[in-house]
Amino acid sequence: MKRVHIIIEGRVQGVCFRAYARDKANTLGLKGWVKNLYSGNEVEIVAEGDDKKIKEFVDWCRQGPSGANVNNVKIEDEESTDEFEKFMIKF
Repeated sequence: MKRVHIIIEGRVQGVCFRAYARDKANTLGLKGWVKNLYSGNEVEIVAEGDDKKIKEFVDWCRQGPSGANVNNVKIEDEESTDEFEKFMIKF
């Protein structure tokens, strides 16, 4: 089990990034959350799951949905806590 904390910068708000990230994470069987940051140009994600599935999710985050323009992705590995029941959008 792997856990990552991701900050995605760019045109990532107002393009349904959170909804697409949730759908992608659920398809991959990941757990965690996604939320917009107050800066207006960043999305924060915490995701836990299988190493290969996390890598696939991170690769998706580097592109995002159509309409997004990802400029930078910061990724930190964290200790897995298995605290999540599903992947959700936080407000």
